[in-house]
Parts: sequence; C-alpha cells; structure tokens
Amino acid sequence: MAEEFRTARDTMGEMQIPVDALWGASTQRAVENFPVSGQPVPAEVVQAHAMLKWAAATANEERGVIDPELADAIRRAADEVIAGDLDDHFPVDVFQTGSGTSTNMNVNEVVANRAKQLLGEDLSSPRVHPNDHVNASQSSNDTFPTSVHVAVARVAAEDLLPALRHLAGSLRDKERAFADVVKSGRTHLMDATPVTLGQEFGGFARQIELGIERVEKALPSVHELAMGGTAVGTGLNCPPGFAERVIELMAERTGLPFREAEDHFEAQGARDALVEVSGALKTVAVSLIKIANDVRWLASGPRTGLYELQLPEIQPGSSIMPGKVNPVIPESVRQVAAQVIGNDAATTIGGLSGELELNVMIPLMARNVIESERLLAAVSRVFVDKCLAGTEATDQGPRLVERSLMQVTALVPEIGYERSAELAKKAHRTGQTLREVALEDGVPEETLDRVLDYKRMTEGGVL
Repeated sequence: MAEEFRTARDTMGEMQIPVDALWGASTQRAVENFPVSGQPVPAEVVQAHAMLKWAAATANEERGVIDPELADAIRRAADEVIAGDLDDHFPVDVFQTGSGTSTNMNVNEVVANRAKQLLGEDLSSPRVHPNDHVNASQSSNDTFPTSVHVAVARVAAEDLLPALRHLAGSLRDKERAFADVVKSGRTHLMDATPVTLGQEFGGFARQIELGIERVEKALPSVHELAMGGTAVGTGLNCPPGFAERVIELMAERTGLPFREAEDHFEAQGARDALVEVSGALKTVAVSLIKIANDVRWLASGPRTGLYELQLPEIQPGSSIMPGKVNPVIPESVRQVAAQVIGNDAATTIGGLSGELELNVMIPLMARNVIESERLLAAVSRVFVDKCLAGTEATDQGPRLVERSLMQVTALVPEIGYERSAELAKKAHRTGQTLREVALEDGVPEETLDRVLDYKRMTEGGVL
C-alpha cells in the first residue's frame, strides 16, 4: 500500500491517492462518487479551466493576493495542462456535481501539486494550496461556466466554422460544375418542372452558409463570461478589477472577444447562451440531414433508382450481395445529425433546470454542446473529402427530362390549364412524350420549340 498510494487530505479527512497521480483528496472523492459513464469532462473544458487559472495567477499577483514566485509556478503548471501534457490527471466523470465543482477542484489540485514540483517541493508541502492560491478570488460557480463558454467558443472558431466553410465551398464548387446539367425537378417526390443539378447544389450550399451565420450570431452570447460573480453572483471575495484582468488575459491568449457578464446573476443562474448555441448546431444538423438525404436519393440505383449522381465507391456495401456499393458517407452524416439533435434535447433540459442562483446541469450541457461541435466539424470534412469531392453527374437526369410530364406547365400561358392537364394525362396514359401529344392536339411546332426549352425553364419567367 505504501508503495502504490499516498495520503492526501481535505476538509473531510484523508484519502488514498495513486502515488503517481497529481490530483488530491477532493478529486479522489469525485472519482469514487461518480463511476457513471467512464467519460471525463471534455479536454477542451479542462484546458480552458487551466487557462483561467493561468490568468488568475497573474491577476492575483498584480493585486498582491499571491506572491510572484507562487504565481509563476502556477502559470507554468497551468501551461502544461493547457498543452495537454497532464491529460491523464483529470479522471472525474462528466456526470458529476452539476456546478462543475469537482472539475474545478481537480484542476486546482493538479495545478497546485505540479507547481509544488516545479518549486522543488514534495506533494505533501503546504507551499501551494489548491484553494488558497490556485482558486484565490474565485468560486467554482463563476469559473466553471466561464471555462465552458471559453471552450465552446474556441471549438467553434478553430474547428467547427472552418469545417462548415469547407463544406459550403465544396457545395458551391459542385453548383458551378453542374450548372448546365438540366434534369427534372421533384416535389412530393413526384415529377415537377425542370431544374439544374447546379441549382440543387446551390440550395445545399446556401443551407450551410446560413448555418454558419446562425452559429456566428449565437457565439457572442458565449463570449460573455460569468467570471467575477464568485459564489452567487455578488462577487464576494473578488478583488476590484480581478475579473476584468482575467478576461482580458484570456481574450488576448485566445484571440476571441470575451467580455464580463453584464449581470452576474443571469450568468450563473441561467445557461441560456449554451441553449442558444446548441439550437444553432441543431439547425446545422437538420440542414445536413436534408443535404445528405437528397444526395442519397439522387445517387440511388444504379439500375432501379434515380441515379442522377455517381458517388465515389469507397467500400463494399454488402456481405451477401456482390458488387453492391452503398452511400455510406451520407449515412454517417445523418447519424451524426441525429446525435446532435439528441444532444440539443438534453441541453435544453439542462438549460431549463437552473434554480435560483445557480444552474446545476453545466457539465452535461458542456459535454453535449462540445460533442455536437466536434461531430459536426468532423463529419462535414468527411462528407467533402470522402464523398462530395468525387461526386459526378450521370447522364440520367438530362436523358429523362424529356420523359417528364410537368414541362406542360410552360404551356399553360399558351393553351390554358385544363387543356394542358389533358395533354399531360394523355402522355402518361399512352407513354408518349408531351411534345408528341401536343403536336397531335394541334399545338404549333414553333410554339413547342419555344416553350419546351428545358434549360430556359430553369431560369424562370414566361417562355
């Protein structure tokens, strides 16, 4: 026992800690209390929290709360956490105390113990205290929401938005490539007037571009940070200017426009900003389902489906049917989108569960929003690189557009709705083309030549 564990103490007494672990008694209690999912708090949140401790050490040093040597050691230790060098020392399950106190103490203890080592002290030394020094001027109730907001904003800026722009750009490329591919439009899955394949892909691109705008519009809400409210929003034990300095340092380090909350009671009692961001992510997921599903439909076949698109063949599609190839990437996209929609539902429940001066569903909300950001970013890149980039138009759409009956719509200004309907019904009944039955019915050939111009039909107006 003496070789494998060490003894650590907190206000509740002693705990046995793995000898190589940098955490302390509070963290060990959380590890034992929450053996729930096996999923730790997202690394992005832990790293953002360490960045907060890094900034707080400077702000506290400047205000004489801690001495320069301790502040320097805390900053150096925090930098190691930020770099991911100490990831193994953050074992607390994400489904923990709803304020994130367990993770705050995990970071406090790891930073304090690593700072001791950097100062040449034993882990049992009182030289750097997790509460008195690393957590000075702070509370879990203002720091953890702050770190969650910072993490969500960083993942959006550094990962999600670039991936969505990559996807939108690829769809715009296909819009241009398919601009002259005329095909039958479809409404209610039934034949409709002609469109170009490029117009369809342009619609997809605009969905993603609007999704980018929605995420960007939601981000200012998470740029507002709870830092400075301490326990309940009053700022008790927080020195003047401390919160502003911490936020300034974090904004400088990340390049993001963080600012102090206008009302600390709102910033700690509610988590509406995360609900707003999650809603934008859900909308992006809904867009992706539409796009991926349409791509699946357009690529269906190849002999008995629409087969207007040929997707890249990247893996066998069946263990029993030789030669079968399936639209596996769009299927992956749709599964991710479903997960994001589910995450949003849980995030919504988390958001409406704030009570009085604190919301105690923050770790759940952080997990879900960041997972949604990660998943959407990853699958957007996969969609482009493994599917859309190699997708080609077949000749099926242009070849079958002549067989569509709904081009009769362009005849309505010439011969009226009822006569046009009769021509469409006759063509369907007899298997003839619309042009053939119209000629038989006495519609002048020059009128048909002018009106049944399928490419011009895609451009609107009266022919």
